[in-house]
Amino acid sequence: MLQKHTCSNGLRIVLEDIPSVRSVTIGIWVKTGSRNEREKNNGISHFLEHMFFKGTKNRTAKDIAEAFDSIGGQVNAFTSKEYTCYYAKVIDTHKEFALDVLADMFFHSSFDEEEMEREKKVVLEEIKMAEDTPDDIVHDLLSVASYGQHPLGFPILGTDTTLASFKPDDLRDYMEKNYGPDNVVVSVAGNVDTSFFNKVESLFGSYTTSQQADSYEKPNFIADHIERKKDTEQAHLCLGYNGLAIDDKDIYSLIVTNNVLGGSMSSRLFQEVREQRGLAYSVFSYHSSFLDNGLLTIYAGTSKEHLPILRETISDTIENLLAQGLSDKELKNCKEQLKGSLMLSLESTNSRMSRNGKNELLLRNHRTLDEMIEEIDAVNPQSIQKVIEEVFNDSYSSALISS
Repeated sequence: MLQKHTCSNGLRIVLEDIPSVRSVTIGIWVKTGSRNEREKNNGISHFLEHMFFKGTKNRTAKDIAEAFDSIGGQVNAFTSKEYTCYYAKVIDTHKEFALDVLADMFFHSSFDEEEMEREKKVVLEEIKMAEDTPDDIVHDLLSVASYGQHPLGFPILGTDTTLASFKPDDLRDYMEKNYGPDNVVVSVAGNVDTSFFNKVESLFGSYTTSQQADSYEKPNFIADHIERKKDTEQAHLCLGYNGLAIDDKDIYSLIVTNNVLGGSMSSRLFQEVREQRGLAYSVFSYHSSFLDNGLLTIYAGTSKEHLPILRETISDTIENLLAQGLSDKELKNCKEQLKGSLMLSLESTNSRMSRNGKNELLLRNHRTLDEMIEEIDAVNPQSIQKVIEEVFNDSYSSALISS
């Protein structure tokens, strides 16, 4: 059962007790990511995430790593466009210790200048690695083609120029502005009871910050087209369509539509582009939901000479979707697939922690499994057609990397 507690400083705690397991996953969710940045400090959210692991006033970077290795636990973090998460998974007897270490990282990271300079080299290699992976970097290009100079168009990793400019005070100032308790959720899932609320509140329930985070500015979908020349064996193509926000009432209709279009091995794009025509090894679509908008992306990689026929095949597939919608069989199969995937995804404490933390952070709302299944079952041909006509109009962005 999911339970929630709000501390006096505004920080929220969500806890789901799962007595049948022996693990506990703890996540600290912060409502800040590359969207909260500006051109001059692009990449600071991600770099700050790295620096949380590089030592505190009480522990060295090695101490932090050994703390979790010594108890057989896992610790990690990730940064997205709109949020950052620091999490640890441990056996239930070590949950208090894990929370202590996470809190130490959160409140007492030292941001030592020597450690910062070393870690800048690590992140620079991460940026270079992304640049050497065209099927990854083409998605960043699509963000620029879709949103231009709006922060949603910024790369999460930042650039070598912005990375080099970061100083310890820049990280502290960014935390002061964006890591306030109103912007933070601690999500706990596993073999843990409500007495753990007291432990979390004792560590996180009284801190404050002096600055308020900026309000969000909704982006315009600019539908630009970007091409980059690179010495690659394949041409990497991304198409982007203006999608739906995370709380849109038609979101499940779009999820079903995307799954039929390119979200599975039985999808139309996979079957037509790969299985029938042999044009690509990798072809898929996915929808990214943000607080106030979304982006549906289609990706495929093919040889340069096959690029025109690939574009034509994708275009024909979308035109057919617009003209005919989904068949009864596709709609029925997709609903069952989504319900199965949803149920299977909730069998680990990691996924439960993630779902609860993200829902509380972005939606402040939690739907039960039965409620979500009801929403999937409620998707019908009319709601599908409405979404198809709304998303797949003539306005789309594109990014292409080829030799």
